[in-house]
Amino acid sequence: MPQAAYTGPLERVGDCLWKIPKSYRSGMRVDGLIYADDQLIESVKSDQAAEQVANVAFLPGIQKASLAMPDIHWGYGFPIGGVAATDPAEGGVISPGGVGYDINCGVRLVRTNLTAADVRPRIKTLIDELFRHVPTGVGRGGQHRFSPSDLRRLMAAGPRLLGEWGFADEADIECTEARGLLAGAEPDRVSERALQRGEDQCGTLGAGNHFLEVELVDSIHYPDAAAAFGLREDQVCVLIHSGSRGLGYQVCDDALRELRQAPEKYHIELPDRQLVCAPIDSPEGQSYLGAMRAAANFAWCNRQLLMWQARECFAKVFGRTWQELEMTLVYDVAHNIAKLEEHQVDGRAKPVWVHRKGATRCFPAGHPELPAQYRGVGQPVIIPGDMGRASWVLVGQPGSMEHTFGTCCHGAGRLLSRTAASKLAQGRRIDEELERQGVVARAQSWKGLAEEQPAAYKDVDLVVEVVHRAGLASKVARLRPIGVIKG
Repeated sequence: MPQAAYTGPLERVGDCLWKIPKSYRSGMRVDGLIYADDQLIESVKSDQAAEQVANVAFLPGIQKASLAMPDIHWGYGFPIGGVAATDPAEGGVISPGGVGYDINCGVRLVRTNLTAADVRPRIKTLIDELFRHVPTGVGRGGQHRFSPSDLRRLMAAGPRLLGEWGFADEADIECTEARGLLAGAEPDRVSERALQRGEDQCGTLGAGNHFLEVELVDSIHYPDAAAAFGLREDQVCVLIHSGSRGLGYQVCDDALRELRQAPEKYHIELPDRQLVCAPIDSPEGQSYLGAMRAAANFAWCNRQLLMWQARECFAKVFGRTWQELEMTLVYDVAHNIAKLEEHQVDGRAKPVWVHRKGATRCFPAGHPELPAQYRGVGQPVIIPGDMGRASWVLVGQPGSMEHTFGTCCHGAGRLLSRTAASKLAQGRRIDEELERQGVVARAQSWKGLAEEQPAAYKDVDLVVEVVHRAGLASKVARLRPIGVIKG
């Protein structure tokens, strides 16, 4: 992670909004806009993420502005927390760096009918059972192994096919963003190497910042929305964060190699080769989109199988079926993806490709893509924080459609690099520190917890406050972790 501070312009243009004017650098087609308060903007200045916001503004066909959420930090090409919409009718491009290596990394929230009093006495047994049963760790496979032909079927059909095999029900599908299926997926464009990496990784957590947490609903801030989402104080929930594993990584890696010459071929000038891209309607652009959609559908299957295994663990520990425990999916959101959506630009509705790189869709009430049960209140937006403090459930607001292509933040955002976090943890037992805070943690290694310790992240309460004040999404419920498993 580059350590040089950003020294370019940042003009305050709102209570929680800062502008990098397009006059900053020749070639910027639009302004850069960063959502942050006075405290968070200081961390934004500490690395080159703001410079990446300016870089993204060079992309052909970009609409309105190059956007960044308050959890922004440096990433590959695009900043993490970055949002850009491109118009195919104006030569718009698709960029794998605007999606990321972990295609359709995302998070899902599962509610239960259990309370703290039910779970506290058995929390160590529960976390140990989850750690035994749910595969974690770098490159680790799981109990579900799929042949290349079955993998292609999964990537074409998404979790609905898992339903035919007994691992999903209709309510799970209904409460998954896009119902777990990006149309137009082309599994035949996914390489043999990617298929090999994915054959036993559907239903595995992975490593890094991925986790499965047991949470308590700590406080309710929007009772009507909480009621619609089935959330109440002292309730036990499960939060699952993972993506497309090695398969998605390989799809991105393959695409970056295949697109290497595309900017020169299509006369696209870029300030950073990590923004490599191609016109959406070009053969190269269509090839990436077909494979990216397939990997996204795989990721939804992965989180579905992870949830299914969590249900099995709860059923074993509490001696009741997951249906009796009412382990119901509240919602599943993607935060590394590109999707064709209709948005208002200059007073006119038109289809644009919205790149969300570490950013979450947050559609408001009334949007036709929402499940019927949430259409009256808005989309649940799930924002994981860190394993020591909190996570949040928000609800999408109309301001997101006016200003950010229906998008808000995706998490707390890193404050320290993994190297810096490990250095800070030298001589410490993060698991013991967490246990003293009331959080039971299990991980494959000391390093896994050290890199992800709470101090490595911004305070998610501050991040959420910004999108709340900006009118992008409203606070519904604050969650507090009591148990976590990690790779």
